[in-house]
Amino acid sequence: MGEAYPVTSGGPELTDSLTCTQREVLERAVAKIVLLGARVGVSADHMILLLKSGLTPGELVEYLLARGGDIS
Repeated sequence: MGEAYPVTSGGPELTDSLTCTQREVLERAVAKIVLLGARVGVSADHMILLLKSGLTPGELVEYLLARGGDIS
């Protein structure tokens, strides 16, 4: 799957406010998006660049789905 990008790399302000359960849910969601990206030929690094360029997480998912992804 490639390189891991832990949620904690977002900085303490992001993760300090999350409960353990919220953090687990967020990590599972990110993992699913990375897997979807891999299925449609978009690397995790490319997705990070898209997010840094201003795409919202929702827009990123729409982009991946438009490339032929399927959320199951």
